[in-house]
Amino acid sequence: MGRRNPSARRWRSLTFLPLPPRRPRPRCIPRRPRPRQWICPLWALARANKSGEGNGFLKKELKYLPLLVLTALIWGVAFVAQSVGNEYVGPFTFNAVRSVLGGAVLLPLIPLLDRLSKNEKAAVTPKDKKNLWLGGALCGVLLGIASGLQQWALEYASVGKVGFITALYIVIVPVLGIFFRRRPGVQVWVAVAIALGGLYLLCWNGGGAALGPGEMLLLACSALFSLHILVIDHFSPLVDGVKLSCIQFFVAGLVCAVPSLLFEQPTLSGVLGAWGPILYAGVLSCGVAYTLQVVAQKHVEPTLASLTLSVESVFSVLAGWLLLNQTLTGREIAGCVLMFCAIVLAQLPSRKKAART
Repeated sequence: MGRRNPSARRWRSLTFLPLPPRRPRPRCIPRRPRPRQWICPLWALARANKSGEGNGFLKKELKYLPLLVLTALIWGVAFVAQSVGNEYVGPFTFNAVRSVLGGAVLLPLIPLLDRLSKNEKAAVTPKDKKNLWLGGALCGVLLGIASGLQQWALEYASVGKVGFITALYIVIVPVLGIFFRRRPGVQVWVAVAIALGGLYLLCWNGGGAALGPGEMLLLACSALFSLHILVIDHFSPLVDGVKLSCIQFFVAGLVCAVPSLLFEQPTLSGVLGAWGPILYAGVLSCGVAYTLQVVAQKHVEPTLASLTLSVESVFSVLAGWLLLNQTLTGREIAGCVLMFCAIVLAQLPSRKKAART
């Protein structure tokens, strides 16, 4: 048998087959580019600034970002001040004096910021006053209990561990939104899983994972801070932020003063011995840092601001290492890295929100 020609077979089969009518080629529709705001909050700002729509907004953001970094630094070092203060006075005594001092620092700033504010209301209604005092009281009660538990936990845990576990409120807040009919996305649940993995590494000892008294206090503290943020989120659009903060500091001082007088028996010599940490925590952490946050967040995109302020937990680890010679093991550092990734992931806007912007 001769060798078959494959090309002849191909042409013979094509000769007698009717060809289908040629359809017009559909017009190519360009694919919409994937929004990148959820990847990098600076993307939308840079794009608007390049096209001229932003009117130099990116430059203004970069101008005020150092204020937020300074705020995070002050808050991170404040954990060291709180730890040192525990050596002289009880945790609730420290927070009572610190909170009252922070409220006193904000008092003279209220008329000053009112003069600088361009959108000052002409008249304050009785409803506004009611919302201000009600919001300040609720925020003060939550802040007083949460800060007292945090100060108490510093007797059992290191500064870095306290800073990172406390920062879990950023992950807990979206989860608590379920009770307010705000469904968290898949991104939030992934952040929760990562945070639990980081918490496991932080609390794991040789025999297995175990929550000690310090970790239990910090988890309760983080949950209360989450409720505190939700209450602030409800009242802040209705009232002046600085006045609300001033009231909450005084209320928090009264809340901490009750267990201080009942269980700790504070003395004037102890308070004077802790004057340095109390001044730092009251004046810088409460007064100066909060004012910097209020001024900077008026000019910085919210997602970028929250991401910048989350560096507070990193500063707490560095401050504990440099100032108190506290070190973390490799396992605890890995847990801190996981928790920081969860904190950042929980704050990034979802794809749906990014597509709308």
